[in-house]
Amino acid sequence: MRAELLQLAADLARKGEPFVLAMVVRKQAYSSAQQGDMAVITADGGYHGWLGGNCTQPTVKREARRALVEGTPRLVSLSPEPQTEARPGVLALPMTCHSGGTVDIYLEPVLPAPRLLLFGDSPCARALAQLAKAVGWSVDSVAADPVAHADRGYTDYAAPEIAALAAANARKFAVIATMGEADEDSIVAALSARPEYIGIVASRRRFAEIRESLLGRGVSAEALDRVKNPAGLDIGARVPEEPSTRATPTTSATPAAASVSSPNPPATWAQPQGPETWPSRSPRRS
Repeated sequence: MRAELLQLAADLARKGEPFVLAMVVRKQAYSSAQQGDMAVITADGGYHGWLGGNCTQPTVKREARRALVEGTPRLVSLSPEPQTEARPGVLALPMTCHSGGTVDIYLEPVLPAPRLLLFGDSPCARALAQLAKAVGWSVDSVAADPVAHADRGYTDYAAPEIAALAAANARKFAVIATMGEADEDSIVAALSARPEYIGIVASRRRFAEIRESLLGRGVSAEALDRVKNPAGLDIGARVPEEPSTRATPTTSATPAAASVSSPNPPATWAQPQGPETWPSRSPRRS
C-alpha cells in the first residue's frame, strides 16, 4: 500500500492538486494503527490509506482540511486523556474509541507552487521572472506579440488559457510590466484569470490614463480597484530592472491561506482576505 500511496501523491503533485500526506509517528497501548502507517487526504475530502479506522479518520480529515487552508503542517495526538498529551507543538485531541490507545499523526500539506502571470518583455519583466523562478514559483510569461518572442515561450495575452487559469488550483499573482505595450488589454486578461494580486509597473499618471480608458471600454471600477499601482513597495527604483525587486515583496507577502483555491471550495474553507506575511514554516511545494 505504501508504494501505491506514494504514487498517488506523486500523481497529485504532478497535476498541481493540493493534498495532505499523513503518517503515524507514534502509538501507545492498544490501537489498530501502527507506526509508519500512511494516508493521503485530498482537497475534496478523499481519504486513501490507513491511520486507524473510524477512531481517527474523522479527526484526521478535519485537521487535514485545516492544514490545507492554513498552509502549515501539524502534529496531532489522539488519546483518551488529551490533557496528559499536551506538549509544545502538538495538537492534543480526544480519541473517540474506547481502546485506551494513543496515536500521534503528522500532517504535511503539499501545495501547488504559486503561479506568476507576468505580462510584458521589458527588462523589469525578465528580471522578475528570474526572481520568481529562483524561489520556486511557476511563471507564465505573456506578451502582446508572442511570435516575436517565440524563443522564450511567451503566450498571447488574448489566449483562452489565460482566462482558464481562473480554475487552476495554485495561488495566482499577476504583474503587468508591459511598459506601454498593450497595457489595457493585459489588465483585462489579468482580471480574467482572477489572481489574488494584480500589480502594474507604471507611473501614477500613466495608470490614471489606463484606468480612464478601461472605464470607457466598460470595465467596472470595482474590478480596476483590484489593480495595485505602483506595484509593490516604493524603493526608489532608478534602472529598469529595479521595479522587479519592488514588486517581489508584495507578491510574496500575501496570505498563506488556501492554496486550495479550487473553483468550488467547501464553504468552511477560509479565503484570502488581504496582505499578511508568510508563516515561518512554509508548506511543501509540489
